[in-house]
Amino acid sequence: MAEIINLRMARKAKARADKEKQAETNRALNRLSRIERQYREQEAKRAARDLDGKKRDPHNDDQA
Repeated sequence: MAEIINLRMARKAKARADKEKQAETNRALNRLSRIERQYREQEAKRAARDLDGKKRDPHNDDQA
């Protein structure tokens, strides 16, 4: 005799498995190495420092 299954539960289980497989693929594709992470952090710090150096101070304007 065949085993009775709930089709709704089977469909949801398959969907969960498919989502997990897709998530694993995305994690593998988007993972950064330690060196790449450090490089991006340095670039962000450098950009922030450069931007801070270009800000105008409204209290020191000579237009008074």
